[in-house]
Amino acid sequence: MIKENEALSLIYGFNTRNLRGDLLGGITAAVVALPLALAFGNAALGPGGAIYGLYGAVVVGFVAALFGGTPAQVSGPTGPMSVTVAGVVASLAAVGVSRDLGAGAILPLVMAAVVIGGLFQVLFGVLGLGKYITLVPYSVVSGFMSGIGVIILTLQIGPLLGIATRGGVLESLTTLANNFQPNMSAVAVAVMTLAIVFLTPRKISQWVPSPLLALLIVTPLSVLLFGDANLEARGLTPLPRIGAIPEGGLSFTMPNWNDHFPVILKAGLVLAVLGAIDSLLTSLVADNISQTRHNSDRELIGQGLGNSLAGLLTGLPGAGATMRTVINIKSGGRTPISGMVHSLVLLLVLLGAGPLAAEIPTALLAGILIKVGLDIIDWGFLRRAHSLSLKTAAVMYGVLLMTVFWDLIWAVLVGVFVANMLTIDSITETQLEGMEADNPLSSNQSISDTSSLPADEKALLERCSGEVMLFRLKGPLSFGAAKGISERMMLIRNYKVLILDITDVPRLGVTATLAIEDMVREASNNSRKAFVAGASGRVKDRLMKFGVEGVVATRKEALEAAVQTLSL
Repeated sequence: MIKENEALSLIYGFNTRNLRGDLLGGITAAVVALPLALAFGNAALGPGGAIYGLYGAVVVGFVAALFGGTPAQVSGPTGPMSVTVAGVVASLAAVGVSRDLGAGAILPLVMAAVVIGGLFQVLFGVLGLGKYITLVPYSVVSGFMSGIGVIILTLQIGPLLGIATRGGVLESLTTLANNFQPNMSAVAVAVMTLAIVFLTPRKISQWVPSPLLALLIVTPLSVLLFGDANLEARGLTPLPRIGAIPEGGLSFTMPNWNDHFPVILKAGLVLAVLGAIDSLLTSLVADNISQTRHNSDRELIGQGLGNSLAGLLTGLPGAGATMRTVINIKSGGRTPISGMVHSLVLLLVLLGAGPLAAEIPTALLAGILIKVGLDIIDWGFLRRAHSLSLKTAAVMYGVLLMTVFWDLIWAVLVGVFVANMLTIDSITETQLEGMEADNPLSSNQSISDTSSLPADEKALLERCSGEVMLFRLKGPLSFGAAKGISERMMLIRNYKVLILDITDVPRLGVTATLAIEDMVREASNNSRKAFVAGASGRVKDRLMKFGVEGVVATRKEALEAAVQTLSL
């Protein structure tokens, strides 16, 4: 009989034998997550929004670890999710909703989108869609993630300079150009932050992550050097800060699903899709490092439950966070306990450090996000994509530009569609290698052209005196191959017998089957004989269901029938 703790290990991935490693991994991940959660909250919701990023890290991190399918994954607000929430805020502002968090109008609407997004993710997992989400071509993923990085960099230019900006990339840049009056105190804070996050020696950052180091050093310096009293005495503009933290910590708030429902529904779907892609890609990274195998569908359910609960508790939505997950695993985390410890540590910070967090300058968070944005951009692939494949490079850059200047979800959808069309075109060329219109295998070719045929089949083909056209197809035939088959129909009139060899075809799509049926019918209409050779298993069953005539077991049998037909 399986013991209780062994059963938990089998069902949920828990294993208390690694408790020390999980505790260390969870604490380390929390240290990294703290400044990032605050920064993502500020980026997503604007002034006053930083604390909601911390709420999201606590709730999503705990629930996704408890119910998810990637044992060592750490979840919380991420770059793509914060950019998406910022887009939701901009969409609601476009229909007349005030962006002021203090007014209380926009937050319930944003959280409604978060809850709906979580429910969509649960549905994806229940329907078993996890394995399909990770099939997104790398060129699309690379372009999308690089686009997210560009968006983060662009949106942080204003806060980095102490200039208030709102909206998307174009709106933010327009506001920046029209109101370019840098706050020198913010610039000084930004310079100090960037110096720390980029120049901290590795020996130090491996013990204290550079974002946290910036938070601990720059925040008190900003209070000492750029306190409101000091700046007012010198007639300078106050330094923008996070501001007052809501008292009481996590609290249930009923989202508003009634107002602007179409905008909220679309936003929820976008959050669900992007969160699913973000999480499952991180799951693949976790598998590679920890030598484990995640459960995609359960991971989606766990992430969905975490995001839905986060929306009810006014937390930002989250996803599997790559950097935090890698740090967790390298610090010893192996089971969901590490992700739960990470959330509990953040909860303790939330309950005890509210007054201190209120003094954090927004320029400091912008500096941290500049580093995040640069890290998200896929520099390696950007540099070499054009030398690998011009088509791949075009897809990647196209997705990048659509992500930055158009729409996140449409960028992914259009990118996947174009990438798949290019893939189908490439596969079709391979499938039709033996069906070149200007050079079909026939008995009047040279011996080298038919050298791949066995000697007895070659002899049969030579006896046909150039009256047989032999098409040889390879690989699974999709709808892309149907066009190539159809284009070669007119060649049938130049021969008395057509042999379509599908011995090396393991799978036959419906459209390709119809094309084969049309080719056989065209031969019959022109008083020609047609044979389909080599079909077996499911391929043969499909041909039989379609009623395709002239199906024979082997290519040799088809050649023998051709010789007999020509001798009549």
